[in-house]
Amino acid sequence: MKKLYLFQLFFLALLCPVLAQQQDYSNSARLAQRVKALAEKYPQWVKSKSLTQTAGGKDIWMLTIGGAKADQKPAIAVVGGVEGKHLLGVEMAIGFAEKLMAAAQTDSIKNLLNKQTFYVFPNMSPDATEQYFAKVRSERSGNATKTDDDRDGKLNEDDVDDLDGNGKITWMRVLDPTGKYKLNPDDQRSLIMADPNKGENGKYILLPEGIDNDKDGDFNEDGEGGVHFNKNSSYNYKNFIPGAGEYAVSEKENRALFDFLFDAFNVYAVVTFGPVNNLSAPVTFNPAGVAKRVITSWFDADVKSNALVSERYNKITKTKDAPKTQAESGDFSQWAYFHYGRLSLSTPGWWVPKVAPDSAKKEKKLTNDDAVASYLRWAASQGITDTFTPWKAVQHPDFPGQTVEVGGLDPFVLNNPPYKMVDGIVGKHTDFLIGLAAMAPQLELIGLKTEKLADGLTRVTLKVMNNGDLPTYTKVGDRSYFLKKIAVKVNTNANQTVVSGRKSQTLESIAGKDFKELTWLIKGTGKVTIDAGSPTTGSKSIEVAL
Repeated sequence: MKKLYLFQLFFLALLCPVLAQQQDYSNSARLAQRVKALAEKYPQWVKSKSLTQTAGGKDIWMLTIGGAKADQKPAIAVVGGVEGKHLLGVEMAIGFAEKLMAAAQTDSIKNLLNKQTFYVFPNMSPDATEQYFAKVRSERSGNATKTDDDRDGKLNEDDVDDLDGNGKITWMRVLDPTGKYKLNPDDQRSLIMADPNKGENGKYILLPEGIDNDKDGDFNEDGEGGVHFNKNSSYNYKNFIPGAGEYAVSEKENRALFDFLFDAFNVYAVVTFGPVNNLSAPVTFNPAGVAKRVITSWFDADVKSNALVSERYNKITKTKDAPKTQAESGDFSQWAYFHYGRLSLSTPGWWVPKVAPDSAKKEKKLTNDDAVASYLRWAASQGITDTFTPWKAVQHPDFPGQTVEVGGLDPFVLNNPPYKMVDGIVGKHTDFLIGLAAMAPQLELIGLKTEKLADGLTRVTLKVMNNGDLPTYTKVGDRSYFLKKIAVKVNTNANQTVVSGRKSQTLESIAGKDFKELTWLIKGTGKVTIDAGSPTTGSKSIEVAL
């Protein structure tokens, strides 16, 4: 009987790969299954395709989620996997699509999908995230493009090495009086920088686990993992730094995504699941930054929109203790605002929670700002004991006669929670994305007035209102001259003439809950129609009797 039961479980696992494989983060094959399953199960709502393939032969998947004529409706772009070490971002993006479709039979989601579109790009760094599933697990941010990071004419010749043979790349500390690191007094499993201003002396050199394969005096400086998606965007791009690529948007995955987005005029917001966080704490207005020829700060109107969304994000997700983040050069979420001109919203979704000292264990408050010590305290509070490798002495060929130890935190754990927490995180952020869609710019034509005048003239007055919370387009978008404005057109027949007022015109951005009033003098009788619309607001039409 027991054998039969085990066989049944095995058979069910074969039939139900979702159940069999949802115990950990998704590798490339698993992600492809999830993408294709959505398109097959919900063909009326979901279309999938591969935008391109990376240098490593991995697909860059795209899901278009919405009703008929999805490309003609206001849209949100959801982008995961912008940072190869951030596996959670991939789960948040594909998990959002799955949870949204699971609720697609409800009236509220049906109405949403008939009015708006979601473009979901689950993983922009599949070459890098795949390293989580490798025989030797190590954090990686770059794709499979071969690079010469140390500029010595050789490619990928000095990668990390698994010195202790435990199947994961951690750290090595070398006891050395010239070192800049000391043991953290809060938790001596961790090392922190010594502060010379406080009279502190370093005792350790801290390096990623490995040897100096090319014997140039540097360790692991030119390994596998070439160009980072999140360093290859055109805004604030920096040449000649590891991971940036030879030039901005040099990689196929960056070009494919940007090419699509630049043609998607209906996108009014980009949500990035990545390292930058402007949702827990919104950006601030910096007048000096917007006064530059090449701006480096958000416009005031866009800052206010970000703050409005941030308030809703915190209310829905109930996140707290968010660490401050600083965008690196070439960051995608910065590109989405400064170069793409959309409201750009970004969050990592999870960070190591702060934990109060356990008085029963006689713990003291942490006195140093150290991510490793904070993680170890949190992990202990959760009963997690298998994510730290105790320091162990090894014989190292590059440090003869010196004490070298290998150990430290496992790769990926600082940026990704245990998988059992992922579903809850995805659920909260699905609710947020639905809440964001409810804030979208919504065009309404209201307050129609007609006044009969002499000589067959009729004065027509109409308010074009944005009934949503967000503006019809951003201030930075207005600066770029690239986004589509609201087009208003009065449709007349041969017996009707617009005497005053513009028959066709475009409107500048309309703030949330605001309007612009338009007036025409029209000569003739019968009926005319007035159309108004833009890709980010949808279109409306009203009939007017003269």
